[in-house]
Amino acid sequence: MLKTLLISAVLVAPTMTMADTNDKGTTKKYKKYSFALIADAPYGDQNVTAFESLVNDVNQDRGVHFVMHGGDIKSGSQTCSNDRLNARFELYQQFNKPFIYTPGDNEWTDCHRTNNGSYNPLERLDYLRQLFFANPDFSTGGKKMRVIAQSRDEGFEQYVENAMFYRAGVVFSTVHVVGSNNNLRPWSGIDSNDSFNNPRADRLAEFESRENASIAWLNKIFEQATNKNAKGVFILIHADPQFAVNFDQEGRAGFNRFLETLSQLTLAFKKPVLLAHGDSHIYFVDKPKLVPWYADGSVLDSSTKQTFVPNLTRVQTFGDSPQHWLKITIEPSLDDLFLIQPQVVNANL
Repeated sequence: MLKTLLISAVLVAPTMTMADTNDKGTTKKYKKYSFALIADAPYGDQNVTAFESLVNDVNQDRGVHFVMHGGDIKSGSQTCSNDRLNARFELYQQFNKPFIYTPGDNEWTDCHRTNNGSYNPLERLDYLRQLFFANPDFSTGGKKMRVIAQSRDEGFEQYVENAMFYRAGVVFSTVHVVGSNNNLRPWSGIDSNDSFNNPRADRLAEFESRENASIAWLNKIFEQATNKNAKGVFILIHADPQFAVNFDQEGRAGFNRFLETLSQLTLAFKKPVLLAHGDSHIYFVDKPKLVPWYADGSVLDSSTKQTFVPNLTRVQTFGDSPQHWLKITIEPSLDDLFLIQPQVVNANL
């Protein structure tokens, strides 16, 4: 059993009722509340049977209230066909609880690859949004749960995949941040002239627009959490955002603004924040130290720039093989708020 300190929860849009106090104005007492976290699963078609065992394992746990998936619903070497994406969607409907998903790079950004079918990634992203977020006000899964999508906000109508909801004093959220350098990696499979330094206009435009949406969504998450006096924040992305990579390296470029904004907002919030992701397939929990990035190019001054955020915890869940999952419980009586428990699926040993 592994206990983890997590960061503060975000509040959802004003249209959702989120009463935290009783009629006398005293603080509401929350009960324990658990959910399942998975990612990068089933990573290949050969893992589908094992994933079905994982689904059964989650469904048998009556303490799990919903399931969150951190993206990569197929491997990076399989085709991105409609049939495969449709099959994955149907597979996730076997969960008898609400299912909340944020996209990974393997199901759209990387679909330019020849062995993926040489698709235009923007077309695949459009298809994913239609398939998984046909009704962005609700989750999918065996039971539906109301969520607040960023697509409600003027100027961000296309970002149906970014969602927030409130449970047990915690604001939960998904933010569309993917591997392959957050789509700054060239689409070489369909354009040999595409490069990091001379990017295709449509690829760069997609990255910049989605990055702006992500920053706006982060700000809204923490604004809501602060206004609501939430106990904590849970943020799910797909990508391992490369905390430890030097900020001026090409491989960190797609994550610099996200990480800097997350760090600043988390420090100001002062309560537990948990950042969860998949991408690298190995389960771990840490307190990451940020190699900072500053838009003005200034040199790090340790007296004014903080690279360690004490109330930020990062967890990466299981992925690829073996097929296991994490049970995360909100423990209101604990200062660290979140309890992270690896759940080993015996059938997959």
